[in-house]
Amino acid sequence: MDYKGGLHPCESEDELIAAIDGDRNAAMALVWSPASPNMVLPEELRGATAAVLHSRRALAALDHADARDKIRWFSFLAGGLAVYLFYRAWSMAPVDAISARIEFSLRALVTSVSMGLALLMWLIFGFIPWYQSRKRVKELDRWTAGDVEAAVPVLRFETWLEMQKAPATRFLLGLIALVGVAQLMPGNSIPAAGLMKDPAHRDWWRLLTSPLMHGNLIHFMMNAAALVYLGRRIEVIAGWPHVFMVFLFSAWIGGECSLRFVGLPSVGASGGLMGWLGFLMIFESLHGRLVPVKARRRLLAGILLTGLIGLVGFRFIDNAAHLGGLVAGLLYAFIVFPKSASAARPLPTWSDRIAGVLAAMVLIFATVIAIWKILGAFG
Repeated sequence: MDYKGGLHPCESEDELIAAIDGDRNAAMALVWSPASPNMVLPEELRGATAAVLHSRRALAALDHADARDKIRWFSFLAGGLAVYLFYRAWSMAPVDAISARIEFSLRALVTSVSMGLALLMWLIFGFIPWYQSRKRVKELDRWTAGDVEAAVPVLRFETWLEMQKAPATRFLLGLIALVGVAQLMPGNSIPAAGLMKDPAHRDWWRLLTSPLMHGNLIHFMMNAAALVYLGRRIEVIAGWPHVFMVFLFSAWIGGECSLRFVGLPSVGASGGLMGWLGFLMIFESLHGRLVPVKARRRLLAGILLTGLIGLVGFRFIDNAAHLGGLVAGLLYAFIVFPKSASAARPLPTWSDRIAGVLAAMVLIFATVIAIWKILGAFG
């Protein structure tokens, strides 16, 4: 069975093991053989360990080779830009002394917005994928049959999570995509509905519209990927009402923090997404039997990675909104959910459902206002 529920029959168990061995895209979610009463992970199929290890190692090697190519290109482009900016600053230096020219050129290079963006892109799309793929290759090279068996609980959780439907998450992504389409109109949409910091544009509704907007396509795609993963996780294990409520609350608090500590205009769903991340950290700690420990550690890695990106791109990233949203999500989970030793998922109450519907209506209202303001600004 693939991740979309499609079934792919094999004539024999040997053919099934050969299919596992050739699964270079990790498209195989579950398998079944007559020796097993239920469908299981490929890692759980008796006699398939060698095929699983060969397939996973081959996939990791391909990913690492692709990541190496990307980091080379991004390093080449970032280095070329650095040389160009240094040379341009050198030729424009208002002093003649060599040491003064070098100091002037280095200062111009360090403070360059273009160079900062290039380093941020190098980190996000070059170094981080390369480091993660390299780590995965080394990890799989050391794996034995015992390591495969130990990884099964986390793999079961991630596979199960990936196969769950998440309509509330997709609905929220659809609202953000609608605003994104409106932003494709020629002109600058940020003054129309973004979070402006000058007193003349401090409208309360901008705290609702700005989280639905993005600065560019890359910004949107990165947030969309995080939204799908984190939103599905919340919707499946905590309930759909909290998808809307946590996002709305965290985005609002993140916007309030941005107003007080950041002078530049800001847009983006990152405050709400950081709220989701903080919510999951606390919720999964309070419900320790719901999620494997190693799967929870990935959330902490996400927070640390976001902090690193925020540190490198502090001139372009609204760290105040990130931190405010994170704290809001942490507090929400602490207040709303008591600690539980049960392995069962908590069921949404009627009050949860009502509050979730109201939060969704507020987000729909914000979407309408954002599109109206953006299209109105473009005439």
